[in-house]
Amino acid sequence: MTTPEAEQPRPEARLEQAVRAAEQALIEFEIAVETFRVETENFSRLHHQKLGPMYARLDELDAQIAEARAARTGDPEDLRKASEARARVMPMPGVEELFHGWMDGEGLFPEAEAMLTDQPVRPPQRVRPSEEARKLYRELARKAHPDLAQEEDERARREEFITRVNAAYARGEEALLRELAEEWAAGPAPAERSPSPSEELYARLEWLAQRKEMLALVARELEESAIGSMLRMAPDDPDRLLDEIADKLLADVAAREAELAELTG
Repeated sequence: MTTPEAEQPRPEARLEQAVRAAEQALIEFEIAVETFRVETENFSRLHHQKLGPMYARLDELDAQIAEARAARTGDPEDLRKASEARARVMPMPGVEELFHGWMDGEGLFPEAEAMLTDQPVRPPQRVRPSEEARKLYRELARKAHPDLAQEEDERARREEFITRVNAAYARGEEALLRELAEEWAAGPAPAERSPSPSEELYARLEWLAQRKEMLALVARELEESAIGSMLRMAPDDPDRLLDEIADKLLADVAAREAELAELTG
């Protein structure tokens, strides 16, 4: 039995399905990349807050050791190394911001000294988004993603909204994400997608492929960065990894102090 012409699928139907599938795949990929970016930035912040004073102490000890060795030998090469080591720990503009309140031009703050001497210290502020915040973010990103818009006005509206969603997620503000979810639900419904000519659909697929390639580059740069590599070592328990690094740095500090004491003794 021959299918009536009215029931025959349009030539663009399969292409439209491919475009929609590619759009959804791209959105899921963008969500994954943005989630990892936020986690990397938050881990970097915690890393500097918790370990910054220890790195600063190691740099200071390295400078003192180099200076003590140069004073003992008088060798020009040792003097040069001592000068370079001291330059690495000289006060610089913005050092307080660099160490997120742990250190300024005068040296370590009391909180940093407490950490280095194993005294109780206030833990750094946790900004890692909760599981509920992650769920809300994913839902909003899927619903309001700008790539789902066909008209420029709708795309601009979505881009402005998603910018606020990303900012709230980066700060881990679960309550604000709930408010944004309510705002989106109350807003204008997305316009229905009208059938597109084959040429436009092919162009759309090409744009989606280019966008995915760009995101893949961003993801690779995040994963290959120092902080990204550290985070991937313990994605489920990054705090434990920070504790392990802190123990190693404390051991390094003790070893440097012993070396300095031997040189100056």
